[in-house]
Amino acid sequence: MTWSIAEVARMSGVTSRTLRHYDGIGLLTPSGTGSNGHRRYGESELLRLQQILLMRELGLSLREVRAVLERRADRVAVLREHHARLLAERDRLTTLAGTVGRTLAALEEGREHPDMNEINRPENLFDGFEHDRETDAEVRERWPEAWAESRRATAAMTDEDTERWQREVTAQMIRMAEFMVAGTPVTAPAVQAETDAHYRGVCRFWTPNADAYRGLAATYVDDPRFRGNFDRIAEGLAAYQREAMEVYAEARLS
Repeated sequence: MTWSIAEVARMSGVTSRTLRHYDGIGLLTPSGTGSNGHRRYGESELLRLQQILLMRELGLSLREVRAVLERRADRVAVLREHHARLLAERDRLTTLAGTVGRTLAALEEGREHPDMNEINRPENLFDGFEHDRETDAEVRERWPEAWAESRRATAAMTDEDTERWQREVTAQMIRMAEFMVAGTPVTAPAVQAETDAHYRGVCRFWTPNADAYRGLAATYVDDPRFRGNFDRIAEGLAAYQREAMEVYAEARLS
């Protein structure tokens, strides 16, 4: 049995355009074409697409996906490896859900007690976050020179530096969420000051110009992995962060 490109797109959630792109780069070749000239996919191609999507979910670039597939490793062994990594990711997300739950509880307590002018941030506030992994694959694929610059910077960091940076990034996301929940416009000086701190934090690893910073802002919304990381703090935070960054890029980097 075979399926049309439209049927595969519907089943997998991958757009027809992406499937044609995978065909064009030799990553996923259809089993044949129908009488109307449209691509047809068989069971083997569906299984290969599943592998591609699993590896993309795990953060691999298309180049890395191709390398894995070209090794022609045993399919069952590869799936076992992916399954183990997905179970590990499930455990991480469970931890992260608990982290965000504690944050929400602290934020709600702060609303009930206005005299509390600072949210409590114990060590376990940062359990489950993996900022390096989220950022690394995207920057490497879209901006290879920036990725190389970032790798040099992170290689020089100690464990204490990494922990301090993770604390800063997470605290910054929470502060932006507080602005968003309060209805503060992204053009407000306080929000733009926070965005400036975000930009300076990025510059510790690579230095984006206005276009690159806008591109990073778009990635926060367009890429499900980035968007999920923000929106686990507060729904809509990714879009709010993007808008703030776009204003900053226009005003400060253009």
